[in-house]
Amino acid sequence: MSNKRIKFTFIKRNIITLIFISIIIFIGYSAFNIWTFKDKVELVKTDAAIVLGAAAWNDKPSPVFRERINYSIWLYENNYVDKIIFTGGKGKDDKYAESEVARDYAIKNNVTPEDILIETKSKITEENLKYAYEIATEENLNTFTIVSDPLHMKRAMLISKTIGMESYTSPTQSSVYKTLNSQVPFFFRELFFYIGYIISLPFRIFF
Repeated sequence: MSNKRIKFTFIKRNIITLIFISIIIFIGYSAFNIWTFKDKVELVKTDAAIVLGAAAWNDKPSPVFRERINYSIWLYENNYVDKIIFTGGKGKDDKYAESEVARDYAIKNNVTPEDILIETKSKITEENLKYAYEIATEENLNTFTIVSDPLHMKRAMLISKTIGMESYTSPTQSSVYKTLNSQVPFFFRELFFYIGYIISLPFRIFF
């Protein structure tokens, strides 16, 4: 083998090793960001809380969704937000949209109906925020408290900032995901989607 070929092989291996190490560092850094961000709470006065959708069981919110709704009601009752925007569309076989279920639950828990807004089209987190922002803009609402489960907040905040929202993080303090057995699967799911969103950002910005 010639010296040039040996040198080329050596450089190629170094480049592959460097790429591999960079990927590991990037994944580790992303994981660290998600995990450490989950406890960040910004209790500031905003125009509206945006509650990210979760499953609804017929006309009742799932335990995960219920705790997000309850926390938004607490923010509303304690004057941290003036309005609540519930998000979440309707599944193929569902009778009600997630946001409709949330609205009815909030009204039963003494939230003034006029202070509730809903969007019923979204299926994923990015759509939750996009459609909520469209409604908020129509209502001249400019600042937002994002409400979801703690491990969901890093990605949600990144999306909201990318959309152009003035938003603050306020994860529910009574998340159903309390044990490691429930947190770990949620964490890895969020890590996957968070990294995917970051990788897709250049295409969202330039195309």
